Amino acid sequence: MNNPGSPAFPRFKVAEALPKDVGRAIARLDPQDIDALGISIGDFVEVRGKRATVCRVMPAYKEMRGQARIQLDGLSRANAAAGLDEYVSLRRLDCPLAERVVIAPVNLALKEGDLEYIAGLLDGLPVVEGDRIRVNLFGSRSAEFTVSNTIPRRPVLIGPPTQLILEGREKEAKQAVAQRLSYEDIGGLKPQLQRIREMIELPLRYPEVFERLGIGAPKGVLLYGPPGCGKTLIARAIAHETEANFFAVSGPEVIHKFYGESEAHLRKIFQEAAKHSPGIIFLDEIDAIAPKREQVVGEVEKRVVAQLLALMDGLKQRSNVIVIAATNLPNAIDPALRRPGRFDREIAIPIPDSHGRLEILEIYSRGMPLARDVDLEHLAEITHGYVGADLEALCREAAMLCLRGTIQTIDFGATVIPYEQLSQLEICMEHFMAALREVEPSAVREVFVDRPGTRWRDVGGLDTVKERLIEAVVWPLKYTRVFEQAGTRPPKGILLAGPPGCGKTLLAKALANESGVNFISVKGPELLSKFIGESERGVREVFRKAKQAAPCIVFFDEIDALLPVRDAGGIDAGVAERVLSQFLAEFDGVEELKGVLILGATNRIDILDPAVVRPGRFDEIIEIPPPSENDRAAIFRVHLAGKPVAKEVDIECLIACSAGFSGARIAAVCQRAALRAIRRTVRSLESGEKEPAALSIGGSDLDVAFTDEKTVH
Repeated sequence: MNNPGSPAFPRFKVAEALPKDVGRAIARLDPQDIDALGISIGDFVEVRGKRATVCRVMPAYKEMRGQARIQLDGLSRANAAAGLDEYVSLRRLDCPLAERVVIAPVNLALKEGDLEYIAGLLDGLPVVEGDRIRVNLFGSRSAEFTVSNTIPRRPVLIGPPTQLILEGREKEAKQAVAQRLSYEDIGGLKPQLQRIREMIELPLRYPEVFERLGIGAPKGVLLYGPPGCGKTLIARAIAHETEANFFAVSGPEVIHKFYGESEAHLRKIFQEAAKHSPGIIFLDEIDAIAPKREQVVGEVEKRVVAQLLALMDGLKQRSNVIVIAATNLPNAIDPALRRPGRFDREIAIPIPDSHGRLEILEIYSRGMPLARDVDLEHLAEITHGYVGADLEALCREAAMLCLRGTIQTIDFGATVIPYEQLSQLEICMEHFMAALREVEPSAVREVFVDRPGTRWRDVGGLDTVKERLIEAVVWPLKYTRVFEQAGTRPPKGILLAGPPGCGKTLLAKALANESGVNFISVKGPELLSKFIGESERGVREVFRKAKQAAPCIVFFDEIDALLPVRDAGGIDAGVAERVLSQFLAEFDGVEELKGVLILGATNRIDILDPAVVRPGRFDEIIEIPPPSENDRAAIFRVHLAGKPVAKEVDIECLIACSAGFSGARIAAVCQRAALRAIRRTVRSLESGEKEPAALSIGGSDLDVAFTDEKTVH
């Protein structure tokens, strides 16, 4: 920890801060190091790298202890002019309340009326002249300022008595610059970020390390993953952290209609990057400019690919330039680009898990006035399949719902909304839950996704079947560690088999809703196409989307239409066999299916191919039996609940009359009886009776409904 030359100024290695600490000038240290420095939690310290700034000391969490590290956010690192893994020295200092602080906006044009709101957010922040400070407005969007002057002219604390002055508004509004992104603005991607830093940050900041090792520095990194997962954000954050010049190129803007213009544009970008090295060239949507040449009809794309290959190979003379490319279609890129020497590393940016989603929610909600009832951990658990962009949209939608509730009280004719009115805005958990109904995970937006409103209580009876489904689906999600300790895996597939109307689809809907996971519903016949290869592609797409949105349930209704027994003959026998082969390969092939449960429903299990129903594919086959007397009673209670049923209606009589009925037939009886009661009430109203009969479903209505149902079936 200590520098032998100056024991009074201990040195610590800089590490990333927690996302919630961004903009708060907090330095987190091991409690033992805090004691060794003779300071207390909450004290102020001078943090000195190539420059000095001031921070408040707070304890580090367990995982960062015992490493002689100091956690600083991107702003504090920039203010101390120290990068990650560099060393800073510390010394305790006093921070008196500031009499006056002059700040200049950096990235947003502000009015005098905004000062009161900003002052409330800056309360308790330690600053020193020349620092850059940030006010979190919403998510990663924020207002940044430079501290131009302080009185007294030393490290000070902004508090209620401090006079805050805004300067340079007109000039800064015209010359607004982009806010500084740091690694703390990226949530849920720590392992991927570490690998990218090794590939990019080291060569740009310490090229001599690679020279000493006798190896060439990496030239390019390909980031691939679903839209909205953070590929562009990572590239921009790395450019800011390494202080490299950033040259962003969107794929389509390279393509020109005139011969040779596209290649010239690409050459110019690489020349500019070489001239202003160290530099990062970021090629967004690279699949648009470098598709597979054998599949492209136009000559322009082929020439652009050839030019890009030549420029990537020519980077030997420009070792301080690195190319980052991003795509969500990695298999559409020309293979010549995907070899070592061009894109040396391909890094998959996955859909975040629950811990990653919590980090992202903390980032995007840190500028929001959250009520005490907001449980971000619960939101992280129930937002399966949501990428960073979806979670940002969720926070934005929750904020809009909050605003919608108070919009009547806002005077839009006023030049400035009063601070008192702004301070009353508060986003509650109910706003987030309502926003969840509006924002779907983008990974499964292209397929039919249904989050039904059906719950277990809406399924009458079938208690044993419900228990087996909960064990197979809910337990592996809630008690993952128990399954790992037992050395077993949850079932990959469950087949619900039973006669029509017994509740198979209803159970699937209830399971989707109660488990809280993403739900993709596929009707068996809709995947079949008359064009060769289209049916198999449909199956592949369903499984690909399910993997992206994991944990996910894929429900194949009428699965017997999709996977009939082979050698059964028929006009479409060839298509059916190819679809079956594709389904089996996806379900239980070399590539493991993780976090995806296949739920099938059929009333013709006898015509399913034997390869489908073996263990390892459909591990559990659950036969849905005809409802027992208790089940029928439960079904009647479900379907008569909320209906005006006469007191004389005897449930025991209904059970006796419905022997042999399925759940669907019982639902139909209740529906017919309700319609008969409605018909009677409407007729009495139309006849002009002074006291029309009250709407009530009587025993006679149910008796007639039973008779009608038996006649129809």
